[in-house]
Amino acid sequence: MNAKLETGATTRPVTRQTFDDVLVPTYAPAAMVPVRAAGLDLWDQNGKHYLDFTSGIAVSSLGHCNPTLVAALTAQLNNVWHLGNGYTNEPVLRLALALTEATFADRAFFCNSGAEANEGALKLARKYAHTKFGPHKSRIISCLSSFHGRTLFTVSVGGQPKYTEGFEPLPQEINHIPYNDIEAARAAIGDDVCAVIVEPIQGEGGVIPGDPAYLKVLRELCDKTGALLIFDEVQSGVGRTGALYAYMDKGVTPDILTSAKALGNGYPIGAMLTTHEIAAHFGVGSHGTTYGGNPLAATVALNVIETINQPAFLARVKEASDKIFANLRKLAADYPQVFGEVRGSGLLIGLPVAEAFKGRAKDITKACEALGLMLLIAGTDVVRFAPALIVSDEQIAVADRILRAAVDGMLNAAPAK
Repeated sequence: MNAKLETGATTRPVTRQTFDDVLVPTYAPAAMVPVRAAGLDLWDQNGKHYLDFTSGIAVSSLGHCNPTLVAALTAQLNNVWHLGNGYTNEPVLRLALALTEATFADRAFFCNSGAEANEGALKLARKYAHTKFGPHKSRIISCLSSFHGRTLFTVSVGGQPKYTEGFEPLPQEINHIPYNDIEAARAAIGDDVCAVIVEPIQGEGGVIPGDPAYLKVLRELCDKTGALLIFDEVQSGVGRTGALYAYMDKGVTPDILTSAKALGNGYPIGAMLTTHEIAAHFGVGSHGTTYGGNPLAATVALNVIETINQPAFLARVKEASDKIFANLRKLAADYPQVFGEVRGSGLLIGLPVAEAFKGRAKDITKACEALGLMLLIAGTDVVRFAPALIVSDEQIAVADRILRAAVDGMLNAAPAK
């Protein structure tokens, strides 16, 4: 018996210090520890209330503990939890039908995260090109400041060196070009390229919308060279922009689309969507996952899609977006020494800081958190807003008041001596 093992581990007291004591230090979480949440409301160990405008980094789009999802998951818990991939299950079959009927895709592959979805998409693109054109067609084009996951392959494809430092040697035949730069794309995408992967809106890179003209050129260049166009919609998908997937408002259809985050509203699931022709290059045994397509995850995701993919729901996302954009434009006008021009799409919104506040986006979010508003950053210079898609007008107004109070507090604080 392990001498360190104690009884009552499920009920023993834990604090933020416990994280520093026993977890691998890959994160630096906030000082407060959330213990309960509903909708956009959240409470910490001390009973303090917060308005959550992060939704778990654009994940809990239907809010915490959504009653519809709780009921669906509870029902499935009493049926089947897990099956090996020698079997299929009803929830995943229904989810695959829902996604293929709602998108360009004919086929779906399910996994557990956005990184896995992108890993699968990139592997499929190379397999497709190798089979159809030969091994010379292997180069992958991505964008600078992009983010596609934390596996060794996906951090190499992502255009942020800070995530690859110390993990060399990295996978080869990967090149990065500036986002929204048409001439750079024309110069980079040649006959040896098997895939171009792009976010319709760069999230971690600063909440920068993709120019439709740029995305259309990527489509044209891929058609010309036989490369596959992959849209990473891990953050922008499942209603976040006011469309079920952002490509639907861009006028550009990819060959492969990846989805995760909001797809499970917090229950881990990822998906790769593609066509019959491309999917055929992943034969039996060529790729896999133990938990992908799990009946519990598929049940939650199916209810998420059925709830969000409704005209009235998506129209409300755009209405809420307009209200937040209007508030943030007024905020930036009132505090030009703090903020720049707001940008984004739907309820994925970035507010850059002004020159005097460069590198201080985190200071702003910490000041807001102290007053009960949870926000995100996108790099060191952008405050990111990604509230649940069910955010109310009242909650939008409360967030605006808290943000203004936090900025006032920072500006009125006595200068350090």
